[in-house]
Amino acid sequence: MARLDVRLDAERRRRLEELVKDRGVPISEVVRRLIDDAYEGVVRERRRQAVGRLIRLEVEDPPDAATLSRELESAHEPGGLH
Repeated sequence: MARLDVRLDAERRRRLEELVKDRGVPISEVVRRLIDDAYEGVVRERRRQAVGRLIRLEVEDPPDAATLSRELESAHEPGGLH
């Protein structure tokens, strides 16, 4: 593990100590969990934004499997690609 030196003002230090007391774990564990929680929040937001971009693409629903198969076969027959 890497060591990290973080400077906190008095109020943030008080809040951190309150979290430590409430959770009953060392400061380092509280910080690790806070980082993990923040990271998961960022990943969720990225996924939400990606879903929004996909929705805006307005892609048609593909045809049923049999129709799709026929279309692909005809497209790949000699002279089928135009």
